[in-house]
Amino acid sequence: MPTLDVFRADGFNTAALTEAILKAPYVPMRLGELGLFRSRGISVTTVQVEEKSGQLSLIQTSPRGAAPPDPLGQPKRTLRSFAVPHLAREATVNADEVQNVRAFGSETEVQVVQAMVDDRLSELRQMHEVTLERHRISAVQGTILDADGSTIYNLFTEFNVTQQTKDFVFGTATTDIRGTIIAAKRLAEAELGGLAVPEWHGFCGATWFDKLVSHATVTDAFKFQEGRVLGADLRYAGFTFGGVIWEEYRGAVVSPGGTSVAFIDTDQAYLVPMAAPSLFVVHYAPADFMETVNTIGLPIYAKQAPDPSGFNRFVALHTQSNPLALCLRPRSVIKCTRS
Repeated sequence: MPTLDVFRADGFNTAALTEAILKAPYVPMRLGELGLFRSRGISVTTVQVEEKSGQLSLIQTSPRGAAPPDPLGQPKRTLRSFAVPHLAREATVNADEVQNVRAFGSETEVQVVQAMVDDRLSELRQMHEVTLERHRISAVQGTILDADGSTIYNLFTEFNVTQQTKDFVFGTATTDIRGTIIAAKRLAEAELGGLAVPEWHGFCGATWFDKLVSHATVTDAFKFQEGRVLGADLRYAGFTFGGVIWEEYRGAVVSPGGTSVAFIDTDQAYLVPMAAPSLFVVHYAPADFMETVNTIGLPIYAKQAPDPSGFNRFVALHTQSNPLALCLRPRSVIKCTRS
């Protein structure tokens, strides 16, 4: 019977497997596509966020040569630490999967086994991508959630702030939706201070989006100029209203109980200032391998190990990612509700 000693070749070391999984097909995810989060590798497993609570104020006049009133003190600093979450998943390639596929000593032996490894890595990569997107969207919402729905970090608690919300009152036909959008923007702008916002996005749950599109003031706004716009399916292409690109966010996760849970509640939306360099970031810590200690973290790693029984019946593939997604000003994202 052919053996799996081929896995001991240089082509299956940590670096090669990590490179292979990084080349695996990318699973399209909306926040990843938009580049909302700035990515940064770090060489440690904790992230420290420093906050300086400086503020702008008017200057009172004083006589020339006199001491200025109210000397400016040092801005108050607050330092917060976050442990980077560790996400690991494994799979196996069994000897029986190779049996009757390749001949012992065949020149194509490595290629056949490599194809099987790539298939497993592709499946594992998709799991990591979906998980990372869940972390991104939950960071936007202010509460980073684990796979079972438990809270990893509540950013409002961590930064000692409260969430800002805006009710769009879709149930009233005369509600000024454009005015409500502007009011929501002003809430965010007050939190952002001097930070420029080149673009605004509204990520919506299904029902909330339908209510927005069908509201009388929205349909009236497009009736004469762009009536064809609201006649199309706008869920994922989105449309601009009130200076915001509104779109239905498509994403769900299967809970441990087997039910599908939407990434964004169907009756909610989130107004997001697209100011990635200063607002949204993902830090990647290094893997817990000896060869990656104190190195700059990569988005994902892969490694393999032989059958521990010594019978060489399979090899185990291990993948891991260590991402920490953060919104550094959680009050700047406005939670939009409906009534």
